[in-house]
Amino acid sequence: MWFKNLTLYRFNKPFSVDTESLEKALTDFRFTPCSSQDVSKFGFSNAMGKQGDTLVHTANNRHLIAATKEEKILPSVVVKEALEEKVSQLESEENRKLTKKEKDALKDEITTTLLPRAFSRRSHIQALILPEQQLVLVDSSSATKAEELLALLRKALGSLPVIPVSFATPLEQQMTDWLKAGNAPEPFTIQDEAELKAIADEGGIVRFKQQDLSENEVLAHLETGKQVHKLALHFGQSVAFLLGSDVSLKRLKFSEEFRAGNDELGNEDPMARLDADFAMMSSELVALLESTINALGGLESAE
Repeated sequence: MWFKNLTLYRFNKPFSVDTESLEKALTDFRFTPCSSQDVSKFGFSNAMGKQGDTLVHTANNRHLIAATKEEKILPSVVVKEALEEKVSQLESEENRKLTKKEKDALKDEITTTLLPRAFSRRSHIQALILPEQQLVLVDSSSATKAEELLALLRKALGSLPVIPVSFATPLEQQMTDWLKAGNAPEPFTIQDEAELKAIADEGGIVRFKQQDLSENEVLAHLETGKQVHKLALHFGQSVAFLLGSDVSLKRLKFSEEFRAGNDELGNEDPMARLDADFAMMSSELVALLESTINALGGLESAE
């Protein structure tokens, strides 16, 4: 339930949706497992996992949704070996070379035969819709996977006017200025990890981990023209993360003290605890993003 990565999108047209309407829209695209002949299936699943029974979970007008993807694992080498064996057999029997079209048809036939015996792999992805902030947060480090979820949501809703979040001033320029100054705007503090890249395409990349980024060794790279493309930061006392120049927040880690904020509720009612944790997490994510946007000088105009 605790988000680990943030790929950020903003609505470029006013957008609002109530819980009931969103639940109804997602229902037609609920996840169903693969049949014997399906290569993959992707659909919405219970927002709160096994503890929940709705596709949408809402607190303070913040909507949590989730999707599940099931993929059949059919190694290409297995299909290739079976195809080569079949092609060799037919060419020997018919004393001729098979055409590409015939080989393609055989490959499809072999795949269809093998699919029922293939293992399946499932993955899950979550997203947080924030109508008041006009943002969508996808818990994924992959823009491709985030776009896949948004495409499914767009299909369910009929339209989804979102674009990736961008800033008026490039993030690498701002993070470089922070590191040169030795501090980030409050309430952020610079941690001990960074990735620096040369401006030229053929230039080098330097990565620092578990190192004091104020040391001369680090600053010397900035003086030669390298820019910061990834920077580890801490938001107040609650969340550590890695800010990227691609406007991603990766490796989110909520502090133990913060996560213990609802410990007095205990775990006797798992759903009540999940609901309280979600409300606490989503509020902190909103605070984190508002502070990030302010520290970076505001979003680029969507027009």
